[in-house]
Amino acid sequence: MTASPDVSRMKRDLAALVGIDSQNPPGRERDVAEAVRDLMLATGFDTELSDYAAGRTNIILRLENGPGPAFAFNTHMDVVPVGQGWSAAPLILREDTSTGRLYGRGACDAKGPLAAMLEAMRLLAANRSQWSGTLLGIFVADEEAASAGAKTLVAARTLKIDFAVIGEPTANTTFTAHKGSLRPVVRVHGVAVHSGTPHLGENAIYRAGELLWLIAQHHDDVLCHRHHPLVGSASLTVTRVTGGHADNVIPESCDLLLDRRMVPGEDETAVKAELAGLLATAQARYGIRAEIVDFKPTTGGATETPASAPIVQAALTACRNNGVAAPGPYGFQGGCDLVHFRALGASGVVIGPGDLAVAHKAEEFVPLDEFINAARIYHDLALTMLRS
Repeated sequence: MTASPDVSRMKRDLAALVGIDSQNPPGRERDVAEAVRDLMLATGFDTELSDYAAGRTNIILRLENGPGPAFAFNTHMDVVPVGQGWSAAPLILREDTSTGRLYGRGACDAKGPLAAMLEAMRLLAANRSQWSGTLLGIFVADEEAASAGAKTLVAARTLKIDFAVIGEPTANTTFTAHKGSLRPVVRVHGVAVHSGTPHLGENAIYRAGELLWLIAQHHDDVLCHRHHPLVGSASLTVTRVTGGHADNVIPESCDLLLDRRMVPGEDETAVKAELAGLLATAQARYGIRAEIVDFKPTTGGATETPASAPIVQAALTACRNNGVAAPGPYGFQGGCDLVHFRALGASGVVIGPGDLAVAHKAEEFVPLDEFINAARIYHDLALTMLRS
């Protein structure tokens, strides 16, 4: 099952992808999708580009090769903003031969996984006698913000997928679970009066301060004990506070942006009800008037693929056979698009080269050996599942 990736071609592909500006916002993933289409022209895949908004594009590559399951490679084409602190141009791939690293925005999150997947797909397309089924490359927009690309695919319900591997930086180990997130905007109400007579009003910022204590208590007393063995504990915290509209007016409202991280097994509807119950308790006990006025977009809910699932066992074997000493399974503290492919009925895992710890920072890089090895792992995993 040993695959022989073309290292020079993989470097060229990654350089081309990193060189396309797909910082999100605004994304502009269509430019990446068109580049992927052009890179794969000679491989025999049918290609479909689909826009869900101007310039926000998903691309689906499909190769049907007889009866059998549908196996999908997936990752995202957007990257986080470049930011400051780079020692060289961040959208030009740079190789440091002394360290064996490839530098550039998106090198590991997630254009490195994307380029490795394209190479694995080429290898599989060139050896169709070894497998049977449908091979898909589904590369989406907007994962870094709200997973709008993946959510669009789920809403369409036109894809049948049995197995999926999601490309994210895992140092080529196998991740089978990830957290989910909700970001409610909580508005705390007060009564506005002249700041010279504060006793005549109700300061919404002060009331919000009281609510902050209740939020912290709920995190410490309840959510910290809601533990998952792979992803850790559920959590609730505050990431933004906005209040007041004039220098000389007691604020009549104060908005808190909460970040609620869910673990596999938690139901989003139940979590929303729990948050509403927390606000109801705040009013009943302390007279704090607060309500959820909005939910900010997030990547989505939590999910887990059971360790006994065939794709998990095949993934662990593929990683181990390609030199990964401790292949997993592990879990993400954050979220990714696995949850949306699970919603389509797919059994899936998350594997990719690079370290999540460097993914959103300046000087983002992917180790060259992991990058090349990822193509082998992807190839072997797909080959195993398409022989099922």
